[in-house]
Parts: sequence; C-alpha cells; structure tokens
Amino acid sequence: MLDVSGTGLPRVVHWGADLGAVAPARLSGLRAADVPQTVPNALDEPVPVSVLPQQSAGWPGTPGLSGHRAGRTAAPAFTVRVGSVENESRRLTVEAVDPDGGLALTLEVGLTDAGLVRMRAAVTNTGDGPYHLNGLTPALPLPAQATELLDLTGRHLRERAPQQHAFTLGTHLREGRRGRTGSDATLLLTAGEAGFGFRSGEVWGLHVAWSGNHRTLAERTPAGQAVLAGGELLLPGELRLAPGATYHSPWLHGSYGRHGLDELAGRFHRELRARDGHPDSPRPVTLNTWEAVYFDQDLATLERLARAAAEVGAERFVLDDGWFRGRRDDHAGLGDWYVDPAVWPDGLRPLIDTVRGLGMQFGLWVEPEMINPDSDLARAHPDWILADSPSRLPPASRHQQVLDLARPEAYAAIRERLDTLLRAHPIDYLKWDHNRDLVDAAAHHQTTATYRLMDELRVLHPQLEIESCASGGARVDLGVLERTDRVWTSDCIDALERQHIQRWTGLLLPPELLGAHVGAPVAHTTGRRHTLDFRAGTALFCHFGIEWDLTAASAAERARLAEWVALYRALRPLLHSGTVVRGDHPDPALWVHGVVAGDAGRAVFALVQMATSVQSPAGRVRLPGLEPDADYRLSPLAPGDRPKGPVTSPLPWWERGVTLPGRVLAEVGVQAPTLFPERLVLLEAVRQ
Repeated sequence: MLDVSGTGLPRVVHWGADLGAVAPARLSGLRAADVPQTVPNALDEPVPVSVLPQQSAGWPGTPGLSGHRAGRTAAPAFTVRVGSVENESRRLTVEAVDPDGGLALTLEVGLTDAGLVRMRAAVTNTGDGPYHLNGLTPALPLPAQATELLDLTGRHLRERAPQQHAFTLGTHLREGRRGRTGSDATLLLTAGEAGFGFRSGEVWGLHVAWSGNHRTLAERTPAGQAVLAGGELLLPGELRLAPGATYHSPWLHGSYGRHGLDELAGRFHRELRARDGHPDSPRPVTLNTWEAVYFDQDLATLERLARAAAEVGAERFVLDDGWFRGRRDDHAGLGDWYVDPAVWPDGLRPLIDTVRGLGMQFGLWVEPEMINPDSDLARAHPDWILADSPSRLPPASRHQQVLDLARPEAYAAIRERLDTLLRAHPIDYLKWDHNRDLVDAAAHHQTTATYRLMDELRVLHPQLEIESCASGGARVDLGVLERTDRVWTSDCIDALERQHIQRWTGLLLPPELLGAHVGAPVAHTTGRRHTLDFRAGTALFCHFGIEWDLTAASAAERARLAEWVALYRALRPLLHSGTVVRGDHPDPALWVHGVVAGDAGRAVFALVQMATSVQSPAGRVRLPGLEPDADYRLSPLAPGDRPKGPVTSPLPWWERGVTLPGRVLAEVGVQAPTLFPERLVLLEAVRQ
C-alpha cells in the first residue's frame, strides 16, 4: 500500500500480508497511524522514508540518488509534478522534478499477479551541464519484526552458500564488482523474523535484476527505520549524463512470504513462469560433451557419444569448448569463431547430421564476450580488448581478456560471426559462457551491449534457445533471464555439492531453469565417488542432463541411467509447473524437498541423507505442501525406491505404501528409512 498524498515521493505504508479490502475512508487513518512521533534532538518533523530515500528530507542512511554536477554535491529534493501520478493495473508511475538541481525523476512501482513488488527509477538531466551519476538505489521499507538477514555468498564450484545472521543497526552492504553477477552474489537479500526457515517465519526479500556490477543493502537506523535497497553499482566517473540524457535503474523485485522462504520463492517462480518468454516446450534431456571429452574432439568419438546419448534417451546434444579455430586448450582462439578445419575438415555438418538423425537437437558452446590475446582477432585489433587504461591490460584469467562490446566495430564483428554461424548450421541452442571477471573495467556499457547482442540474435533466430553460463553459476539473475532459457547452475556436478547449490538457487529460479547434469561416478571437480542413483536423483528435480562419457559406462550403468531419464521425462510436466517445497527438518543431516502439482493432486518428494546423523533410525519426516483435508497414497517411487543403509529390515509401510491425510503428512509425517550418507530415496503422493 502506497501513500501518494502531497507533493513528496511515494511512501510504502504496508508491504506484507494481504489486508483484504480496506475502505477508502480508512486509508487516511492508516496513513496517520504510520507517522512516528518526534524525539529529542531529532528533526522537528518526522522523516518520510520514500521508495527513493532522500538526504534532503532528513534520511540519515544511504541516499536513493547520489551524484554531482561539476563537483557540487547538493542533495536532490524532488517534488511530485501535479497530475503526474498514474495508477492503473496495479502499476504506479510518478513524475517528480528538482528544478534547482536540474533533475527529473520517474518512479515505477507495480504489484504483479504473482505478488511481486516490481520497481525501478529513471533520472534525467534537465540542467545545462553534465551530471555525474554515482548511484540510483530505490528502497522498500521493513517492519520491526524483521530482525534477521539471510544473504548468499560463494565461489567457483561452490555457489550460493547461505549466511543467516542478526539484522543489527547500521548498513549490511553487499557489492558485486566483478562485471558480472558473480559466484559470490547474494542473489536475494532477505530479512525476516528471528529463526525463519523454509516453512515458517515472515520474510521479505529483494533481488536486483542486473548482470553487471550491483549493490544490495539492508539498513536499520537508530530511529527504528529499516529498508532493503538495491541497484547498479556505478564506478567513479562511469556514467555521465549529458543534458537531456536519462538513466534507468535495473528492475528491483521484492517478494514476501507470510510463512517462510518457500512462499517467498514461490512468488518468483510463478512470476517467471507467467512471462511471455518462459520456455513452454518440455525441457529436453541434454547431454553436454565437456566432461566427456574436454578439448579432445574428433568426429568418430563424438558420434559414438551421440549414439550412446540417444540410447539412454537424451534429446539434445551440446558440443562444448574446442570446436573453433586454434582452440586446442584454453590458451588461444577466443574471438576466432570459425569452425577449425584441422579438427573438422568437413565442418560440423557430419556431426550435426548424426545428432539430428538420432532424433536429438544440436547445441554449441560459445563465449562471445571474451578474447584470447593469442587469437587472430586480438592480433588484428588489440585495441578491442576492454581495459581501463590503454597502457596496460587487466590481469589475465583463464588466459583470456574481455572483448569490448561497447565498441561498435567489435560488436558488429561478433554479431556477424554468430549470425553467420547460426545461419550456416541448424543449431537449436547456444551454451553462452562468460569465464572471467571484468576486474578493473567499467561494466555498464558492456552489460547493456551483451543484452542487446542476445536480443538481436533471438530476433534473427527466433527458435534459438540460450543458456546463461558464466564459469558455471556466476551469471544468475533476472536481467540475463529476460533473454535466456536456463542457467548452468554450477561447474561442479558433484551431487552432494549440487544439493546445496540447487537448494539455494531455487530461492529465485524454478526447477526448469536450473541446468543439472549426471556426471561420472567420480566427480571431476571434487574427486568424490557417488552412486548413480544419488547423482541422477539430484539432477532429477531441475532441467535434467548428462555430462559423462557414456561410451566408457557399463551396459548396466547405461540401462540404469535410461530408467532415470524415463522417469524425468514422465515427471517433467509436474516438476516444471508445480510448487517447490522444502521441509525444515530438525536433523541437518537429512533434507526433505519436493514438488507439489498445482492442483495438489500429486507430489514427488526426495529424502536426502546429506551426512551421517547423530541419531539412528532417522525418525519421522514431514512432507509439506499437500491439500490438508485430502487423503494421499504415499509410496516409494522407482527407480529411487531402494533405500540402502545400515538397517536391512524394511519399514512396515514401505513395501505397500500408506494412505494418510495431507494435514497428517505435513504435521506428523512418516518414519523415514535410515540411509547411508550421500544417498536419497523418492516418494510419490497421489490424492485418493
């Protein structure tokens, strides 16, 4: 609920549980009840905290707009233009001006059908000289009961690690200065009641839909005011607005959960599924060649792999890094997007024909934003390398640099190469990678150019799908997902690590957008050995794929994998449309998660033994999300129905199943099998 009375910027009176229909006559009372009293040694009038907090209005925290004009840093003071407030279809647009500062402001705040608050700001320089913009950071207020924060951090191969801690006075600031979203990006900054979890506690979360440098903050003042805020992080001098120029902040998405993180995440999932560009075809079982062959590509080997992939039920075959000119390892070739005749003397057509003849789509790996100094492109145009200073290059990462796509001629060259490649071959899918941080370079224009390149290629090739990959999960945000069809969740395919990574990435994204592959028996990134059932059962709940040299797998392994592929193909209508649920099980060694159909008629759950437990047997587990008053038949689901653990006697209900009301399953639960660590079992609940 927004207060737009007077000439000040809009103020949020309430963001939280649905209050129902509030009579118009009571709105003034609600506004009056929100005004705090004044206290000694404070301003004579209460400080209004708008959706763009203003220092000029007395806000002592981070200002919503900061910048300067020729060194003059007067705090802007905006006044809403008379008659500029437009409110329709749950979307509010407000125009405001600061005549003395030579600035105009547009605020957009909306409430989507999924219940997300969606907002952004735009500032226009109406003065005579340039305006140096430092930051534009809209904010949403928080109530007093939001006393804890949850943010995420991580690194390559271990993205999305949670941090839950007290929300104290001051500013908790998370900044991403990597030129991309980053493996350590918080994804969501969430505040909530003490001890909140997936199924309990009131929570509020904010996401910045931007793929470059960004900042997200939670701030609490001694006056009892608290906000979540976010926007693009602009480096000093990066953005100078000429007279008449306008800058739009990224969209901010705010989500609320009355009963925990699952409700908050569910709003994001419903919003993404309702967008026009959301994938509407069944998500194909994808085999990617990277961990199968790495750079060692040849036609005969890859045709054998394609036949093995088709045998187990794969529907898409993706040729990863190593197909283009000079690319025998990661030292050279980026930028030279021509099929390498030394490896592919007859081009990619023979492989593509084989793949498509086996009934699979064909995909290809590219990294268009990058360049190797050891490449024909870099030798011909060394000035196309993105650098903050012309006299030195940034530190190398993976032996590569960044191609300056904000330079029109560099952009045109890469656009032409990709367009030509897509016109010359029947390519259904691009795995679009981004394998290094930008380090010391400004990122705004590079990010907008990348968005434009993706957008233009999608217009030219409307059937093309794109995966956002960035050293795995380093570019996961709603900005890049406006023009891509899934993310590569992590370069780590170790199933135990993936349980963690997928659990927390799922706060923002629904399962069908999370690429998850069945790797080799020994994980290439950690050296751990896992059973095939644990690896496949972990990938099942996302966009399922394979990253394994199936030509080296035994016949028994391929047959078992084919069972899991068949289960995924049967379940994906449910998994990719239903409601994701996660149980707050008291034993941290045993995780419970699942997906419940939209009509609650069916659900699939996984019981995952993450580590050894201090207790055995495991005890009861609750299965959330079912219709409380309906009866459900609960039974193990093959092929994930074989509990393996130290106790060999079966549970009494395991073989024949059990019928119980949804309320009982959610509040009382059932006895779980005792599993060896790093094992899982599947359960299916069907409404009777």
